[in-house]
Amino acid sequence: MSFKKINKQLTFADLETAFQNRKNKPLQILTELNRAISWDSIESTLLKDYPVGHKREGNAAYSPLLLFKCLLLQKWFRISSDPELENLINDRNSFRAFLNFSAYDVSPDHSTFSRFRKRLTARKFDIIISDILNQFSNKGITINEGVSVDARIVKSASRPVSNKRLKKIRTHKNTPEGKHDKNGNPTKFSRDIESDWAIKNNQAYYGLKEHTSVDTNGFILKTELSPASVHDTKYFQYCTIFSLRTSNRIKKVYADKGYHGELNRSFLSLNKFQDGIMRKNTTTAKLTTYEKERNKKISKVRYIVEQYFGLSHLHDNGQKARFTTIAKNNIDIWFRQAAYNIRRGLKLTQQMALT
Repeated sequence: MSFKKINKQLTFADLETAFQNRKNKPLQILTELNRAISWDSIESTLLKDYPVGHKREGNAAYSPLLLFKCLLLQKWFRISSDPELENLINDRNSFRAFLNFSAYDVSPDHSTFSRFRKRLTARKFDIIISDILNQFSNKGITINEGVSVDARIVKSASRPVSNKRLKKIRTHKNTPEGKHDKNGNPTKFSRDIESDWAIKNNQAYYGLKEHTSVDTNGFILKTELSPASVHDTKYFQYCTIFSLRTSNRIKKVYADKGYHGELNRSFLSLNKFQDGIMRKNTTTAKLTTYEKERNKKISKVRYIVEQYFGLSHLHDNGQKARFTTIAKNNIDIWFRQAAYNIRRGLKLTQQMALT
């Protein structure tokens, strides 16, 4: 069985749509985004270990690249649900043109998007993100000159419960009864039991923590979720190492005072990365005038990661988890990462063309 073929033969409806699209701003943006990168290598990565589309029986499947681009649309246009995405693909000419749909093609069912996410892995996304960044690097954009690491609280998709209640739910979940519904079928929907409690600025939060590294040009290099109680500094080395996306070496790593400590400073020194971690007062020594001035200079650079947090909070509800498991939420933020990087790369290449 092959993948579904998109009908490329022009109809009168297509010609009429083309006339109407002359002043369609979203279409212009999506056309630029479509041209910003080469999709062939991404498609090749998606097709590896992808069983759908190779059987002789049954209906033709949608190609993984088509589904991937559908979920990018979801991030670029702040679409909150898969059913809404399905409806908008069927309704918007700009979306249909981006996906190369004819007047007769229809959107994949919203359940198809959900099944597609389950086929994606962290390894596959790492390859795709590196591919995207290397494409922009080859266009002359410097990546890895400076990397800023930070973390933020992401509220759980479920209602908060006490630690005592959470412990009971986790124990029940691991029993045969907890894994099946009243009809004996595997449980499909359940509350979030991977989140936990954390205190930030004297306020309690129930949820997860997003650990992120961002290039000083604004590209998201690595982003990963953990339970909220995990200390930020435990992911500092992880995020730094996985920021090595291109052949360019990381020159300097920036971070706030929460990452201050001998372990992280030694890690940077051992790997010959310049130390951009802000200093803080200790029980044995107060900050010197030089260290205070140094902190001010670092804060003017490391803001770039907070800018990503702010933009994703504003446009993608990034302060709250969408799903009830870390695995599903990781897939969601990796799509945000891919969509964010493509749009950022397009903007930078356009700025370079004007200089």
